[in-house]
Amino acid sequence: MSWEFVSLQQGIDEAGSPIQLLWKPEAGPWTPPVVDEEYAGWKQEQAAWREGVAISDLSYHMSDTFLRGSGAAQLLSDVSANNIDTFAIGQAKQFIPVTAGGDIVTDGILLREGEESYVLSGVEAAQHWVTFHAERDGYDVEYVTDPDRSFASEAPRLFRLQVQGPLALDVVHRAFGGPLPETKFFHSTPVELGGASFRALRHGMAGQPGYEFIGGFADHDRVKDALLTAGAASGIVHVGALAYATNGVESGWIPTPTPAIYTDPGLAEYRARISLYSYEGQNPLYGSFFSDDIADFYTSPWELGYGRSISFNHDFIGRDALRAAKDGSHRTKVTLEFDAHDVARVFGDDPGYLNDYGRHRIESDGALVGLTFQTINSDPEHKVLGLALVDQSVAEPGSAVEVVWGRHPGHGTAPDADLGFPRLRATVRPAPYNEYARTAYRQD
Repeated sequence: MSWEFVSLQQGIDEAGSPIQLLWKPEAGPWTPPVVDEEYAGWKQEQAAWREGVAISDLSYHMSDTFLRGSGAAQLLSDVSANNIDTFAIGQAKQFIPVTAGGDIVTDGILLREGEESYVLSGVEAAQHWVTFHAERDGYDVEYVTDPDRSFASEAPRLFRLQVQGPLALDVVHRAFGGPLPETKFFHSTPVELGGASFRALRHGMAGQPGYEFIGGFADHDRVKDALLTAGAASGIVHVGALAYATNGVESGWIPTPTPAIYTDPGLAEYRARISLYSYEGQNPLYGSFFSDDIADFYTSPWELGYGRSISFNHDFIGRDALRAAKDGSHRTKVTLEFDAHDVARVFGDDPGYLNDYGRHRIESDGALVGLTFQTINSDPEHKVLGLALVDQSVAEPGSAVEVVWGRHPGHGTAPDADLGFPRLRATVRPAPYNEYARTAYRQD
């Protein structure tokens, strides 16, 4: 059976607007596909990467685009704010593509595999941006995309196994028979284990030390088994989908910025080439904040904390707008620490598992001062924490704000309608919330 292609632009036209397409008040939280929701229990799994050692199987929830050719470096330089000239083989970078207006498409992880080969990983929106320009503008580059396993049954091309936590290096030393070669943060080194050859990337979520091991999926089982065996003496805990989906809040990574591609008339051709059944067409918006203008949900790389990765030493799409936005950026990324009494009032004495990607209103003295992007229950902290963008006026740690908690019904109801949503007091804290991630994580 063949299916007729339906574009994102067709979906927008049929719905009436981008917001009417994407606003889904009843949407549930995202969790990684394939892996079990829990292994030891989400609370124990959250604690493991802080207090002991955890292994996370990331082989299934990311899309990978493999690029190869003499034009690959020029393509990546032209469509992102990254400095591709300073990019060692084996190094990874936070990939930052922006539109002509200077807002982010969405981020990704770009790994340089060889002289003319790169892998871009993450949600597919950044990869659509790259491959669209590769095709339209005739770069000398070949590419192939291996999608995430949400709707695909065959094995992925790569495995990704992440070992992290205070005891991570003990497990790695035991597995490999000694320490791995000295490797800078976000750089990788070739390694071998159990007859398999793959990469060890210095990286760990939630700010904890560790490695992400990346290789051909045919070696997935043997490498994973070897790591689990080596980790047994350290009490290694397998992290399930529920706990894994919460760890970005502690490390200060906003996982779901709305791609800024819906409103620019110059991107009509782009929207016509993207499937309606893609991240851009299906990633839901919800929360107590509502606007009929989807541009109100766009974000700048400056706000997201990507300034250290931005380079103006080359020409790229959105360069002038991004430069101009640096001094005009009025929002800052922070963590919100929700008041325990208000949490009990709204969620109960034991809020249980909580992972909410809603854009909830943050107010000060009744005025809108920001939006939440992800809110979780952190059992090790015994706190509900939110990752948010707030106005500079309330960004100082210790500032008091209120979060309006609820789900606006969407188009047809006034954005400022009094819907009786509960309010929770919150205190502004730094992002990343985790002190190690904030102070020491990237020092080398």
